[in-house]
Amino acid sequence: MNDFGTDPAKVISRQNAEHYVWGKECDGWYLVQQEGLNIIEERMPPGTSEVRHHHNRARQFAYVLEGELTMEVEHHDFTLRAGEGIEIHPGQNHQAINRSGKDVRFLMTSQPPSHGDRVDVA
Repeated sequence: MNDFGTDPAKVISRQNAEHYVWGKECDGWYLVQQEGLNIIEERMPPGTSEVRHHHNRARQFAYVLEGELTMEVEHHDFTLRAGEGIEIHPGQNHQAINRSGKDVRFLMTSQPPSHGDRVDVA
């Protein structure tokens, strides 16, 4: 027996991953949903944003696959394009914003998973 568990390897995509809707129009797909790690592919239409927040434990990394994402971290705007990412440390207030005229698709990695660890900030 190895340390990888008993589940067989499988190909994961948006077509077979668990899907959820957040905000009014944004999509998320759990590509990896484990006790110590989440990897989510997210899609944000133009003009959408999430609520400014932070996580007490989760360290996150957002990596843009397509389009342009503005990530506001501690009152500083970072414009990320395809092939670029940003690390967000526990406790840092942040907000994802799509100020472009096209959809943005990105991966959000959280270790440990960020759900249940979110604190919205006014």
